[in-house]
Amino acid sequence: MTTAGPRLLGPADVRALAASIGLRPTKQRGQNFVVDANTCRRIVREARVGPEDVVVEVGPGLGSLTLALLEAARRVVAVEVDPDLARLLPATVAERAPGIEADAFEVVEADALRVTGLPGPAPTALVANLPYNVSVPVLLHLLALLPSLEKGMVMVQAEVADRLSAPPGSKTYGVPSVKAAWFADVRRAGSVGRQVFWPVPNVESGLVAWVRRDPPPTAATREDVFAVVDAAFAQRRKTIRTALRGAGYPTEAVDVALTRAGVQPSARGEILGVHDFALIAEGLAMGSGWGR
Repeated sequence: MTTAGPRLLGPADVRALAASIGLRPTKQRGQNFVVDANTCRRIVREARVGPEDVVVEVGPGLGSLTLALLEAARRVVAVEVDPDLARLLPATVAERAPGIEADAFEVVEADALRVTGLPGPAPTALVANLPYNVSVPVLLHLLALLPSLEKGMVMVQAEVADRLSAPPGSKTYGVPSVKAAWFADVRRAGSVGRQVFWPVPNVESGLVAWVRRDPPPTAATREDVFAVVDAAFAQRRKTIRTALRGAGYPTEAVDVALTRAGVQPSARGEILGVHDFALIAEGLAMGSGWGR
Protein backbone atom coordinates (compact mmCIF):
# COMPACT_ATOMS: atom_id res chain seq x y z
CA MET A 1 0.00 0.00 0.00
CA THR A 2 1.15 3.51 -0.71
CA THR A 3 1.61 6.10 2.01
CA ALA A 4 -1.30 8.12 0.63
CA GLY A 5 -3.49 5.02 0.38
CA PRO A 6 -6.18 4.24 -2.19
CA ARG A 7 -8.25 7.05 -3.65
CA LEU A 8 -11.81 6.30 -2.69
CA LEU A 9 -14.80 6.80 -4.96
CA GLY A 10 -17.19 9.73 -4.85
CA PRO A 11 -20.57 10.20 -6.57
CA ALA A 12 -19.10 11.34 -9.89
CA ASP A 13 -16.57 8.48 -9.89
CA VAL A 14 -19.27 5.88 -9.30
CA ARG A 15 -21.46 7.20 -12.08
CA ALA A 16 -18.52 7.41 -14.48
CA LEU A 17 -17.50 3.81 -13.78
CA ALA A 18 -21.07 2.63 -14.29
CA ALA A 19 -21.30 4.55 -17.55
CA SER A 20 -18.02 3.04 -18.77
CA ILE A 21 -19.61 -0.42 -18.90
CA GLY A 22 -23.14 0.73 -19.73
CA LEU A 23 -24.41 -0.32 -16.32
CA ARG A 24 -27.94 0.40 -15.23
CA PRO A 25 -28.39 -0.70 -11.61
CA THR A 26 -31.05 -3.39 -11.20
CA LYS A 27 -33.31 -4.20 -8.25
CA GLN A 28 -33.02 -7.89 -9.15
CA ARG A 29 -29.39 -7.91 -8.02
CA GLY A 30 -29.84 -5.37 -5.27
CA GLN A 31 -27.53 -2.90 -6.96
CA ASN A 32 -27.40 0.25 -4.87
CA PHE A 33 -23.84 1.56 -4.85
CA VAL A 34 -22.35 3.53 -1.97
CA VAL A 35 -21.11 6.91 -3.19
CA ASP A 36 -19.87 8.35 0.11
CA ALA A 37 -16.23 7.67 1.03
CA ASN A 38 -16.78 8.61 4.67
CA THR A 39 -19.46 5.94 5.02
CA CYS A 40 -17.09 3.33 3.62
CA ARG A 41 -14.32 4.36 6.01
CA ARG A 42 -16.78 4.29 8.90
CA ILE A 43 -17.78 0.71 8.08
CA VAL A 44 -14.16 -0.43 7.89
CA ARG A 45 -13.27 1.37 11.12
CA GLU A 46 -16.24 0.03 13.08
CA ALA A 47 -15.63 -3.47 11.70
CA ARG A 48 -12.19 -3.20 13.33
CA VAL A 49 -10.37 -4.36 10.25
CA GLY A 50 -6.61 -4.30 10.79
CA PRO A 51 -3.38 -4.92 8.86
CA GLU A 52 -3.40 -8.65 9.65
CA ASP A 53 -6.93 -9.27 8.40
CA VAL A 54 -7.91 -11.16 5.27
CA VAL A 55 -11.32 -9.77 4.37
CA VAL A 56 -14.12 -11.30 2.31
CA GLU A 57 -16.33 -8.75 0.59
CA VAL A 58 -19.54 -9.88 -1.08
CA GLY A 59 -21.06 -7.73 -3.80
CA PRO A 60 -18.22 -5.23 -4.20
CA GLY A 61 -19.99 -3.60 -7.10
CA LEU A 62 -17.95 -0.70 -8.43
CA GLY A 63 -15.43 -0.82 -5.61
CA SER A 64 -16.43 1.88 -3.12
CA LEU A 65 -16.05 -0.29 -0.02
CA THR A 66 -13.29 -2.38 -1.61
CA LEU A 67 -10.94 0.59 -1.79
CA ALA A 68 -11.66 1.52 1.83
CA LEU A 69 -10.92 -2.06 2.89
CA LEU A 70 -7.61 -1.99 1.01
CA GLU A 71 -6.60 0.99 3.14
CA ALA A 72 -6.75 -1.18 6.25
CA ALA A 73 -6.56 -4.91 5.47
CA ARG A 74 -3.74 -7.22 4.46
CA ARG A 75 -5.83 -8.79 1.72
CA VAL A 76 -9.32 -8.44 0.24
CA VAL A 77 -11.14 -11.19 -1.65
CA ALA A 78 -14.15 -9.75 -3.45
CA VAL A 79 -16.95 -12.12 -4.53
CA GLU A 80 -18.96 -10.62 -7.39
CA VAL A 81 -21.70 -12.37 -9.35
CA ASP A 82 -22.00 -9.77 -12.14
CA PRO A 83 -19.37 -10.57 -14.80
CA ASP A 84 -19.10 -6.98 -16.02
CA LEU A 85 -18.48 -5.67 -12.52
CA ALA A 86 -16.06 -8.52 -11.77
CA ARG A 87 -14.01 -7.61 -14.85
CA LEU A 88 -14.03 -3.88 -14.10
CA LEU A 89 -13.00 -4.05 -10.45
CA PRO A 90 -9.32 -5.05 -10.89
CA ALA A 91 -8.80 -2.11 -13.25
CA THR A 92 -10.41 0.25 -10.74
CA VAL A 93 -8.16 -1.03 -7.97
CA ALA A 94 -5.07 -0.84 -10.17
CA GLU A 95 -5.85 2.79 -11.03
CA ARG A 96 -6.92 4.03 -7.60
CA ALA A 97 -4.71 1.85 -5.36
CA PRO A 98 -1.57 1.36 -7.49
CA GLY A 99 0.76 0.73 -4.56
CA ILE A 100 -0.87 -2.40 -3.12
CA GLU A 101 0.92 -5.73 -3.23
CA ALA A 102 -0.06 -8.15 -6.00
CA ASP A 103 -1.54 -10.65 -3.56
CA ALA A 104 -3.48 -8.04 -1.57
CA PHE A 105 -6.54 -8.17 -3.80
CA GLU A 106 -8.41 -10.81 -5.75
CA VAL A 107 -11.81 -11.01 -7.42
CA VAL A 108 -13.84 -14.21 -7.47
CA GLU A 109 -16.57 -14.15 -10.08
CA ALA A 110 -19.25 -16.27 -8.43
CA ASP A 111 -22.60 -16.35 -6.70
CA ALA A 112 -21.77 -16.06 -2.99
CA LEU A 113 -24.55 -18.52 -2.18
CA ARG A 114 -22.81 -21.18 -4.25
CA VAL A 115 -19.13 -20.70 -3.41
CA THR A 116 -17.54 -23.71 -1.75
CA GLY A 117 -14.19 -22.12 -0.93
CA LEU A 118 -12.05 -19.06 -1.49
CA PRO A 119 -8.50 -18.71 -2.81
CA GLY A 120 -5.52 -17.74 -0.67
CA PRO A 121 -5.10 -17.50 3.10
CA ALA A 122 -8.07 -18.28 5.33
CA PRO A 123 -10.25 -15.17 5.69
CA THR A 124 -10.63 -13.57 9.11
CA ALA A 125 -13.37 -11.00 8.48
CA LEU A 126 -16.48 -10.49 6.39
CA VAL A 127 -17.28 -6.88 5.55
CA ALA A 128 -19.85 -6.15 2.88
CA ASN A 129 -22.77 -4.15 1.59
CA LEU A 130 -24.77 -7.32 1.01
CA PRO A 131 -27.33 -7.56 -1.79
CA TYR A 132 -30.49 -6.96 0.21
CA ASN A 133 -32.57 -9.63 -1.51
CA VAL A 134 -30.25 -12.46 -0.37
CA SER A 135 -28.48 -10.91 2.62
CA VAL A 136 -29.46 -13.43 5.31
CA PRO A 137 -28.81 -16.59 3.23
CA VAL A 138 -25.42 -15.22 2.13
CA LEU A 139 -24.38 -14.33 5.67
CA LEU A 140 -25.39 -17.70 7.09
CA HIS A 141 -23.79 -19.60 4.20
CA LEU A 142 -20.44 -17.87 4.63
CA LEU A 143 -20.46 -18.24 8.41
CA ALA A 144 -20.98 -21.98 7.96
CA LEU A 145 -18.52 -22.32 5.08
CA LEU A 146 -15.66 -20.29 6.55
CA PRO A 147 -15.03 -21.14 10.21
CA SER A 148 -11.89 -18.99 10.10
CA LEU A 149 -14.07 -15.86 10.01
CA GLU A 150 -13.65 -14.20 13.39
CA LYS A 151 -15.64 -11.00 12.97
CA GLY A 152 -17.54 -8.91 10.51
CA MET A 153 -19.88 -6.11 9.66
CA VAL A 154 -22.54 -6.14 7.00
CA MET A 155 -24.90 -3.52 5.67
CA VAL A 156 -28.42 -4.83 5.12
CA GLN A 157 -31.99 -3.57 5.01
CA ALA A 158 -32.85 -1.98 8.36
CA GLU A 159 -35.60 -4.49 9.15
CA VAL A 160 -33.20 -7.35 8.46
CA ALA A 161 -30.59 -5.75 10.71
CA ASP A 162 -33.19 -5.64 13.47
CA ARG A 163 -34.07 -9.31 12.98
CA LEU A 164 -30.47 -10.51 12.87
CA SER A 165 -29.61 -8.77 16.13
CA ALA A 166 -32.89 -9.32 18.00
CA PRO A 167 -32.85 -11.03 21.42
CA PRO A 168 -35.39 -13.69 22.45
CA GLY A 169 -38.74 -12.21 23.36
CA SER A 170 -38.49 -9.13 21.14
CA LYS A 171 -41.02 -8.54 18.40
CA THR A 172 -38.43 -8.89 15.62
CA TYR A 173 -36.92 -12.12 16.96
CA GLY A 174 -37.17 -15.02 14.54
CA VAL A 175 -35.33 -17.54 12.38
CA PRO A 176 -32.51 -15.18 11.29
CA SER A 177 -31.92 -14.14 14.91
CA VAL A 178 -31.51 -17.72 16.15
CA LYS A 179 -29.42 -18.96 13.23
CA ALA A 180 -27.05 -16.00 13.40
CA ALA A 181 -26.72 -16.53 17.15
CA TRP A 182 -25.58 -20.10 16.50
CA PHE A 183 -22.40 -18.71 14.96
CA ALA A 184 -21.76 -15.40 16.69
CA ASP A 185 -22.62 -12.64 19.11
CA VAL A 186 -24.55 -10.22 16.91
CA ARG A 187 -25.38 -6.57 17.53
CA ARG A 188 -26.98 -3.65 15.72
CA ALA A 189 -24.19 -1.23 14.85
CA GLY A 190 -26.02 1.83 13.57
CA SER A 191 -27.89 3.11 10.55
CA VAL A 192 -26.93 4.32 7.10
CA GLY A 193 -28.83 7.12 5.34
CA ARG A 194 -30.43 6.57 1.96
CA GLN A 195 -28.57 9.47 0.39
CA VAL A 196 -25.19 7.71 0.48
CA PHE A 197 -26.41 5.33 -2.24
CA TRP A 198 -26.85 5.56 -5.97
CA PRO A 199 -29.56 5.01 -6.94
CA VAL A 200 -31.27 6.05 -3.72
CA PRO A 201 -33.06 2.95 -2.34
CA ASN A 202 -36.64 2.81 -1.17
CA VAL A 203 -35.65 1.21 2.15
CA GLU A 204 -33.60 2.19 5.16
CA SER A 205 -30.26 0.48 5.76
CA GLY A 206 -28.63 -0.78 8.92
CA LEU A 207 -25.28 -2.12 10.04
CA VAL A 208 -24.87 -5.44 11.81
CA ALA A 209 -21.63 -6.37 13.58
CA TRP A 210 -20.77 -9.82 14.83
CA VAL A 211 -17.98 -11.66 16.62
CA ARG A 212 -17.58 -15.40 16.21
CA ARG A 213 -18.14 -17.64 19.20
CA ASP A 214 -18.53 -21.37 19.67
CA PRO A 215 -22.01 -22.79 19.04
CA PRO A 216 -23.95 -24.19 21.99
CA PRO A 217 -22.56 -27.49 23.26
CA THR A 218 -24.84 -30.20 21.88
CA ALA A 219 -24.75 -33.65 20.36
CA ALA A 220 -27.20 -32.46 17.69
CA THR A 221 -25.91 -31.28 14.33
CA ARG A 222 -26.40 -27.75 13.10
CA GLU A 223 -28.86 -29.13 10.56
CA ASP A 224 -30.84 -30.78 13.38
CA VAL A 225 -30.99 -27.53 15.31
CA PHE A 226 -31.90 -25.38 12.32
CA ALA A 227 -34.70 -27.79 11.37
CA VAL A 228 -36.19 -27.31 14.84
CA VAL A 229 -35.82 -23.53 14.54
CA ASP A 230 -37.59 -23.52 11.16
CA ALA A 231 -40.41 -25.63 12.59
CA ALA A 232 -40.80 -23.42 15.67
CA PHE A 233 -41.30 -20.26 13.61
CA ALA A 234 -43.24 -21.76 10.71
CA GLN A 235 -46.46 -20.63 12.38
CA ARG A 236 -45.88 -17.80 14.81
CA ARG A 237 -47.79 -17.84 18.10
CA LYS A 238 -48.00 -21.64 18.07
CA THR A 239 -46.63 -23.34 21.16
CA ILE A 240 -43.35 -25.16 20.66
CA ARG A 241 -45.06 -28.52 21.23
CA THR A 242 -47.75 -27.82 18.63
CA ALA A 243 -45.25 -26.42 16.14
CA LEU A 244 -42.94 -29.43 16.35
CA ARG A 245 -45.81 -31.90 16.08
CA GLY A 246 -47.10 -29.96 13.08
CA ALA A 247 -43.69 -30.28 11.45
CA GLY A 248 -43.91 -34.05 11.65
CA TYR A 249 -41.96 -34.85 14.80
CA PRO A 250 -43.65 -37.71 16.74
CA THR A 251 -45.57 -36.56 19.79
CA GLU A 252 -43.71 -38.86 22.15
CA ALA A 253 -40.32 -37.68 20.89
CA VAL A 254 -41.39 -34.04 21.24
CA ASP A 255 -42.56 -34.51 24.83
CA VAL A 256 -39.37 -36.31 25.81
CA ALA A 257 -37.20 -33.69 24.14
CA LEU A 258 -38.97 -30.74 25.77
CA THR A 259 -38.78 -32.36 29.20
CA ARG A 260 -35.11 -33.11 28.75
CA ALA A 261 -34.44 -29.52 27.61
CA GLY A 262 -36.39 -28.02 30.51
CA VAL A 263 -38.71 -26.19 28.12
CA GLN A 264 -42.42 -25.87 28.89
CA PRO A 265 -44.62 -27.36 26.14
CA SER A 266 -46.68 -24.15 26.21
CA ALA A 267 -43.63 -21.97 25.47
CA ARG A 268 -43.45 -20.26 22.10
CA GLY A 269 -40.44 -20.22 19.84
CA GLU A 270 -40.26 -16.44 20.12
CA ILE A 271 -38.99 -16.65 23.72
CA LEU A 272 -36.48 -19.48 23.28
CA GLY A 273 -32.77 -18.87 22.81
CA VAL A 274 -30.34 -20.76 20.61
CA HIS A 275 -29.25 -22.90 23.57
CA ASP A 276 -32.87 -23.99 24.12
CA PHE A 277 -33.24 -24.99 20.48
CA ALA A 278 -29.96 -26.93 20.64
CA LEU A 279 -31.18 -28.90 23.66
CA ILE A 280 -34.53 -29.61 22.03
CA ALA A 281 -32.86 -30.81 18.82
CA GLU A 282 -30.54 -33.03 20.82
CA GLY A 283 -33.47 -34.56 22.64
CA LEU A 284 -35.34 -35.16 19.38
CA ALA A 285 -32.31 -36.84 17.84
CA MET A 286 -31.89 -39.11 20.87
CA GLY A 287 -35.41 -39.70 22.12
CA SER A 288 -37.30 -42.68 20.73
CA GLY A 289 -34.63 -43.12 18.08
CA TRP A 290 -36.01 -40.12 16.21
CA GLY A 291 -33.59 -38.03 14.18
CA ARG A 292 -33.55 -35.69 11.23
